[in-house]
Order: sequence, then C-alpha cells, then structure tokens
Amino acid sequence: MGETFGLHLMLDGYDCDRSKLADADFIRNFLNEFPEDIGMTKLMSPYVSRYEDADRKRWGLSGFVLIAESHVSIHTFPDEETISVDVFSCRNFDIEAAESKIVEGFGIRRIERNILDRGVEYPKDFNLAREIISIEREQCGLRVAEA
Repeated sequence: MGETFGLHLMLDGYDCDRSKLADADFIRNFLNEFPEDIGMTKLMSPYVSRYEDADRKRWGLSGFVLIAESHVSIHTFPDEETISVDVFSCRNFDIEAAESKIVEGFGIRRIERNILDRGVEYPKDFNLAREIISIEREQCGLRVAEA
C-alpha cells in the first residue's frame, strides 16, 4: 500500500460457523482480544448489540471496539451464515494475519476482501496540518485558535 493515513480492511465472510455468529459472548471476547493480536491498542471494552428487523425475519449481532488507531466492527447474520468485518487503522498492520484470525475465529469458508488506502491526502506532519487548517479557516472567515 502507498503512503496513506491508514488501511481499511473490509472482509465479508460466507458459509460461516452459525453458532459463533449468534453468540454475543464469543463476539465480545473476539473483539476484546483481536486488537492486541494485530498490534493495536484497545481503548474501551467491546460493545455488542442484537438487531432484529421490524418483521423479525432477519436478525444479527453487531459489535464494535474503539482502538487508539481507529476501530474494529463486526456485523453478523447467523441465519444467512454471513459476517462483515471492518478493521480501520491509522497505522499499518499485517492484513494477512488479521484476515487469518478472523477467518479462523468465525469458521469462514468463503471470503470477499477489500482493502482501501485511507487518507491519501492527509498531511503526515502535524505542524503542516495545523498550517493548512489555519489557512482554510482564514479563507472561510473563521477565527483561528492560538495553540
């Protein structure tokens, strides 16, 4: 990947282990351990919630953990045996290791993987970023706070 703000791994899994997709405790534990497994810093305990559509025909679990580098989210649909996982980090990470951990953890048999370079135009230098923001605020007629 190029010089970017960070990587965003989007993984959709099919033919997954239904029992794991339906287990809120399993998902919470996965999200609790996963950041450290990929070298990230967890900032909070994971949050997992159940979702049901209005007709109660489709349901799933969604989980999220905030990391210092950004976030990890999981959305499961047990009846369809599918999962969607996003791992976004402002720091590079081993995509293959992260994918392997997810695939193994949820018993995924088929995957669809997309990777984005995020923030290609983000300044890498904090002082340069401050200067750019200051100029843009002046152009918009906004008051610039002193640092």
